Amino acid sequence: MSRILAPYTYTLQDVHQALDLPHFDGPAAQSRMMPVNRARRRPPDKAGPPRLGGVLLLLYEPDDELYLVLTRRRDDLQSHAGQVSLPGGRREEAETLVATALRETHEEIGVAPTAVSILGHLSPLYILPSDYEVHPFVAWYQEGKRPIFVPESREVAEIIEVPLRHLLDPATRREEPWQLYGQEIMVPYFAVGRHKVWGATAMMLSEFMERLRLVDSRQ
Repeated sequence: MSRILAPYTYTLQDVHQALDLPHFDGPAAQSRMMPVNRARRRPPDKAGPPRLGGVLLLLYEPDDELYLVLTRRRDDLQSHAGQVSLPGGRREEAETLVATALRETHEEIGVAPTAVSILGHLSPLYILPSDYEVHPFVAWYQEGKRPIFVPESREVAEIIEVPLRHLLDPATRREEPWQLYGQEIMVPYFAVGRHKVWGATAMMLSEFMERLRLVDSRQ
């Protein structure tokens, strides 16, 4: 068993410390789960500003262990069909990005904004295929209890609950060649049960995990 899994158990205090780390290089931490040949920045010839979105890393603590929630998108959606994602979506006009993350989380998995406390944020991430700049926020469900999830059936095929210790286990990170965008590229992913969590979602999770690892190293 790896040092990360035992004996250390992460707490809400660790999460606060991880989000408050000074001089932490978020993009470098994200790049650990970046597919080979993925664009790091928005191309300069793109017209206008990118679309903006907000997503939520929603934490809770059943049985004294920190979890977060992911969703699997329906296979018949026009964009990112079948992929595992963080709850969130596109910003509406005059809406703050944190309000976007909270509203979309409510719409997708039934967790009310009034039951959530925002703990902090991670680094924004640009997604070239959809021309989105995504802003991830970390949040805590009231009193750490497990939420009652109500998935939006038109968009969400499955709710996936993941203990943080699983994502922190080095054995969970894997890599394999995929056919993407007309070429074979190496794609890192988190193996979560039968799911492969990759792309932007894996990159945002990677930043959060690397922050927690640094807190662990300072214990």
